[in-house]
Amino acid sequence: MIPGKFSAVLLAAGRSTRMGRDKALLPAPDGRRMWERQRDVLHTAGAAEVFLSARPDQAWVRDTRGFAARLHDGLADGGPMVGITAALERTERSHVMVLAIDLPRMTPEWLAARAAACSPTAGVVARRGEFFEPLAAIYPRELRWLAWEVLARAEYSLQRLLAAAVAAGLMQAYALPDPEMPLFENWNERGAAPPVHA
Repeated sequence: MIPGKFSAVLLAAGRSTRMGRDKALLPAPDGRRMWERQRDVLHTAGAAEVFLSARPDQAWVRDTRGFAARLHDGLADGGPMVGITAALERTERSHVMVLAIDLPRMTPEWLAARAAACSPTAGVVARRGEFFEPLAAIYPRELRWLAWEVLARAEYSLQRLLAAAVAAGLMQAYALPDPEMPLFENWNERGAAPPVHA
């Protein structure tokens, strides 16, 4: 169990090149914009504060509400590891819940259950076979030391980072059962998401 409240970060800095438009502005299944849905998922899951990881050139970010701070992606090619590391640096709490912008089926109940399974010094990440699901997971603040080491080597693979973190006892792997796999359906390409309504 996580001692006290935890922080969270919504990862929205991706360039959505395959989608062709910013996924944060897509309509979620409930009609809200994706950034609003995912922000509320994190709050409902129990986060005491939610950070928004985004790029400085994303104009929509200026009109957002409900975030404790905006974390600007400083490495153009660093991928989500940069936003996760920035949140681990920013928080004063023991853990950070991470959620990607393009997981429209992820629920607060699933995330809260994973948070409840954390230890005071370790987080939880789902795993399918040898593949980790790093973009809906809970990371301990202490993992920032390991993240700094790999970033210093310009290594941006979350799979390798998580394998090292599990080996070091900083993360616990949760074997993802088949019924929960649809929660990780993501929107990455044109046609994968509903049309934007005017």
